Amino acid sequence: MTSCISSHTQETLDECQTLQQEEYEVLESIYPEYVSSRINEGTLKLEIPVEFDHSQNVVIMGDTPSAGTETVSVSTLPPLLIHVALPSAYPLQEGPQVSFIRATHLWHPGIGALAKHLTEMWQPGDSVLYSWIEYLRTGDFLETLGMQCGVDSDIKIEHSNPPGLAALLGSKCLRLLCEHVFCRSCLRDFWGLCIDEGDVSRVGCPDPECVKQKREANEEEVARVVSDEEVERWRWLREKRNIEKDPTIVHCPVEQCQGPVKKPPNEDPESGWDRFRQCPRCNFTFCAFCRRTWHGPISACVIEHREKVVLDYLAADEDSEERDFIEQRYGKNNIKRLILRYEEEMANKEWLDQSTTECPGCSCHVEKNLGCNHMTCWKCGKHFCYRCGAAISPSNPYEHFSLPGSCFQKLFDYDTQDLEWEDMGGVA
Repeated sequence: MTSCISSHTQETLDECQTLQQEEYEVLESIYPEYVSSRINEGTLKLEIPVEFDHSQNVVIMGDTPSAGTETVSVSTLPPLLIHVALPSAYPLQEGPQVSFIRATHLWHPGIGALAKHLTEMWQPGDSVLYSWIEYLRTGDFLETLGMQCGVDSDIKIEHSNPPGLAALLGSKCLRLLCEHVFCRSCLRDFWGLCIDEGDVSRVGCPDPECVKQKREANEEEVARVVSDEEVERWRWLREKRNIEKDPTIVHCPVEQCQGPVKKPPNEDPESGWDRFRQCPRCNFTFCAFCRRTWHGPISACVIEHREKVVLDYLAADEDSEERDFIEQRYGKNNIKRLILRYEEEMANKEWLDQSTTECPGCSCHVEKNLGCNHMTCWKCGKHFCYRCGAAISPSNPYEHFSLPGSCFQKLFDYDTQDLEWEDMGGVA
C-alpha cells in the first residue's frame, strides 16, 4: 500500500514547502499579533479577535428560562484560538487541518461546525490561511453559522451564564485563574520584561492581593500571553530557581557537565555515605565535600587531609625532624602553596563570621549594609534576624524585636540620639 506522502513527487513537496514558507512570512508581516509563532514544523498557532467596523448588538440568551437574557454593544469579540496543521502537500494537493479550536471565554456555541467550515473553504492550489483570518476577523462567519441574519442585525449567542459572558465580550483583556482581569497587551509587555530580565517570580497576577500572596502564573496562563521562546526561557528560569533554592543540591564537578545533583535520602551523616553523589547526566560519582572522585565513606577527603598537613606543619618547631619529614613527603613548594591557600580560607571564614549572618534555612551568608535587621533570604525566602541569626515569623516578623532579649528594640542598629540632624533653616 502506497502512503499519501509517497504519492506526491519530491518536486511537488519542495514547491509546497516554499509556498508554505512564503505564506507564513506574509501572514506574520500583516498579522503579527494574530500569528503567534510556529509551534513546530508544519503547524501554526493563530489567535484571531473578531473586529467589527462599527458597534454591534450582541444578544446573549440563557440556555434555560431562568438564566435570562443580556444585550451588550461591542466593537470586538474575544479571540478564537486555532492550531492549524499544514500537510507536506499543502497548498497544492492537500488542505490545512484544524487540530485545535476554541473561543476565548467559550462565547462561540458552534465551534465544531466552524472548524469543519474552515476546512471546506480550501480548494487545490489555494493558500487559504489569509482568507481564513479575514473571514474570522471581520465576523463574516457569524452569518454563515446562523448567529446573525445580516450585517447590521443583532448577533445571537446562547450561553449558560448571560451576565458573566456579557462582562467579558468585546474585551481585549485576559482573565487569569485568580479571576483578576488585565489588558492582554500590557500583561504581555510586563511578563516579557520580567522573563527577559530573569525575574521569574514576578510573572504572575499583578493585582496587589496576588502580589502579596506571591501567586505565580502557571504554564497555561504564560503560554496564552507570551511567545513560545519566552515560555521556554520561563521554564528554564523556574527550574534554575528551584535548584538554587535547594541547599542540598551540588553541581557535578565535571567541567563539561555541571549538572545539578540531589542529596541521597535518609543517609546517616556519621556513616560517610551522605557525601556520596552520582550525577544523573554523566554518571560521574564524587564526594560532595571535596568534589573529587568518590573515595569511599571512610577515607578522609582531600580537603580534610590538606588541612591536617598544614596544621601539623605549622604546629611543628622550625628545623624539626617532623617538618623535614612533611617537606620531604609533600615537597617544600607544595607546602608553601597549601599554607597560602589555608590562610586565605581562614581569612574568608573570619570575614564571613564578622561581616555576614548565616540564614537559618539554607545556610546562605547574607551581608547587610543598610536598613533594618529583619531579613528575608534571597535563596530560600526564610525570615530571620540579622543580629542574632534566629528564624522569625513571616506573618509577624517585628515581634522578635519587641520581646525581651538581646534584640529588644534593635530593629535598627542605631539610636535616635546618634543621628545628626541637619539644620534646614526651619522653625524650631
